[in-house]
Amino acid sequence: MASLARNLIDAAERHGDRPAVKLDDFVLTWEQLAGASAHAAGLLAEEGVQPGDRVGLMLPNVPQFPVLYYGILRAGGIVVPMNVLLKEREVAYYLEDSGAKLLLAWEGMFDAAQAGAEKAGAKAIKVDFEAFVQRLGAATPRHEIADRGGEDTAVLLYTSGTTGSPKGAELTHDNLRSNADTSAALYDGGPDDVMLGALPLFHAFGQTCAMNVSVVTGACLSLIPRFEPEKALEIFERDKVTIFLGVPTMYGAMLHAPGREDHDSSSLRVCVSGGSAMPVELLKGFEDAFRCAILEGYGLSETSPTASFNQLDRARKPGSIGTPVPGVEMKLLDEDGNEVADGEVGEIVIKGPNVMKGYWNKPDATEEAIVDGWFASGDLAKRDEDGYYFIVDRKKELIVRGGYNVYPREIEEVLYEHPAVREAAVIGMPDDRMGEEIGAAIALKEGEDASEDDIKAFVKEQVAGYKYPRKVWFVDELPKGPTGKILKREIEAPAQVSGD
Repeated sequence: MASLARNLIDAAERHGDRPAVKLDDFVLTWEQLAGASAHAAGLLAEEGVQPGDRVGLMLPNVPQFPVLYYGILRAGGIVVPMNVLLKEREVAYYLEDSGAKLLLAWEGMFDAAQAGAEKAGAKAIKVDFEAFVQRLGAATPRHEIADRGGEDTAVLLYTSGTTGSPKGAELTHDNLRSNADTSAALYDGGPDDVMLGALPLFHAFGQTCAMNVSVVTGACLSLIPRFEPEKALEIFERDKVTIFLGVPTMYGAMLHAPGREDHDSSSLRVCVSGGSAMPVELLKGFEDAFRCAILEGYGLSETSPTASFNQLDRARKPGSIGTPVPGVEMKLLDEDGNEVADGEVGEIVIKGPNVMKGYWNKPDATEEAIVDGWFASGDLAKRDEDGYYFIVDRKKELIVRGGYNVYPREIEEVLYEHPAVREAAVIGMPDDRMGEEIGAAIALKEGEDASEDDIKAFVKEQVAGYKYPRKVWFVDELPKGPTGKILKREIEAPAQVSGD
């Protein structure tokens, strides 16, 4: 059986009444989680979901997420995870592009979800702890797993570069299973572990490295719907958390949280950081305070995500993304496609069982990204004489704010809709707290007027809260090349905006 859903059935058989997932006092055992996923598959069948159909999943970190994720897979569907902060226009795009006719959305985000679904001609179902759970229980369970091949798409994970709209990375059952197995081995995880589920499960990092790894290992996943450092510290102590996975901003928030010393975190065994580069000073500060080594890794949505890692049985190098994980190859290429020597900068390309099948309905983008099985990451790095990789810059203009990807083109599209905006360019700006902050340089139409706050409020209304530009400034003209293309590399924020 090639379906990733098989992993959950195996976990239920092995671990039965041990806790699988919890949210404070609410606990599901492995048997209950598997049973609920069978009811979810039955509910989806009643809604007409067939193998290969795409189903949107717009939930925070609540127990219903793994129930429905594995329920969709059990029914043979393709999961389309969606950020809970998306607004109507974004929801509509995801559903229209994927062709999903059904969206399962959390009650707190349901208005935007329903409006977007209506725009896309899809049906939205509200998910909560009361009515939906009753509806789920009333559905006839489907205990069988739909027959899917290892090469069949299991998840459409939307990602993007700087050109055009987000693209759906087709991650297969084999992609996700191999990466969950690899990640589980990297942490040396087992059924006695407790993992803190603070990373959003709708992102590759949280989905594979936390949720799917917990299923592979039988570890308990203790969830936080919205990350708060004080809450995370409470759960460390309460649940005796052994494995924590987070982005650098989470580590910084916990390190500087008031009353940090009042919480016992001595159970921590492994800490994993990814999403963006961790400043070495933050790494050292956290390790000193929590007495737990942080292992940095690297990957992308297109690589399921783990591609390289500072591994437990090898020397760890602060500031490095480690070495390729077992079964995965990495190399660095110059602009002509030739490998570069150690110590020289090149673009990371990746090959292995973790590399996506391609971009959904975008053969040209797939052909450009994957050449002879090698996926071009767009990230520039150096490799040392020991084979350790160090990220130096991003080839793409992608902005990573607090571990969340923000794509300039998407925000520029919204800015251009403002009646006073003539030209706009969105760039990433270094930020001590968020890693990168979103900046927007704007040229107004002649005779028009707008304030920084006007611009921020306009964008904030139309996109998820983490995407709107926190730094806005106005210019007479944006720098341009001979063809009229805006030259972002020449844009400089005024000192009062950049904080210099």
